[in-house]
Amino acid sequence: MHVGVLVPVGYRGELATTKPGAAWRRALAAARQADELGFESLWVFDHLYPVTGPHTGQVFEAFTTLAALATATTRIRLGHLVLCAAFRNAGLTAKMAATVDTISGGRFELGLGAGWKEDEWRAFGYDYPPIGERLRILREHIELIRGLLEGRPVTFHGEHARAEDALCDPPGIQRPRIPIVLGGRGPNVTFRIAARFADELNLSQLPKEKIEALLPIIRQRCEEIDRDPATLRVSTYLSDEPIRRRGQERVDLLGEMANLGLARVMAFPARWGDDPELQASFAEDCRTAGFLS
Repeated sequence: MHVGVLVPVGYRGELATTKPGAAWRRALAAARQADELGFESLWVFDHLYPVTGPHTGQVFEAFTTLAALATATTRIRLGHLVLCAAFRNAGLTAKMAATVDTISGGRFELGLGAGWKEDEWRAFGYDYPPIGERLRILREHIELIRGLLEGRPVTFHGEHARAEDALCDPPGIQRPRIPIVLGGRGPNVTFRIAARFADELNLSQLPKEKIEALLPIIRQRCEEIDRDPATLRVSTYLSDEPIRRRGQERVDLLGEMANLGLARVMAFPARWGDDPELQASFAEDCRTAGFLS
């Protein structure tokens, strides 16, 4: 099982009282440290406001943040957890993904989701459609984007995404294409989209028992379309509070996730402050658990 960490970009309110220049230095330092500590991957949220409280507090935009971090790191993989599909034109998302993959030397993973935070949608001029329509937007975007990242001309006439003989050149460095991570927990629609189009399904902030109950459904969604379930990786973003605990509790939690058969977990130890020891101690617990070299 791989272990990734989140970068402090403000979504959890962690940059609310920090001046902009210092806030960016904190994000940059956390990313470089994660690279040096041996974590497998580095992730950023795609949000425009902090998750709680009034619409105050800095939040950095996700794609430009990762482009910058790609030049500041050397080996760690980079991704979004996850992009809101409707925030960007599908073809443009593919071009941006391919560019970041090229900048990073083939270390990028494209995370996509339907989006859920209504206030930021409306504040920035987006309509906020019902969940069914948001999922249809996600499905069309992921299908179009996947085709473009495979490096072939794409013509696509959907309700929410369109392309006319579009070509994404370069399509990135990775082959056969940039990996796609789909974020969501809906067994009826989201899991079917993941089975058809994604390389990884991320179940965010679910306890062990709920993940365990969902795994057979994920396998079933793959089998419905004759896909080998082993080819759809499953991961989770671990809830923040358990990750704040140190030592054996964290070691045990990581072991429980691995025993479920998860391919990757993501955590956010740097949420709690700018002390480098926060990530360093988490890395030590990951080594104790056998998940970092």
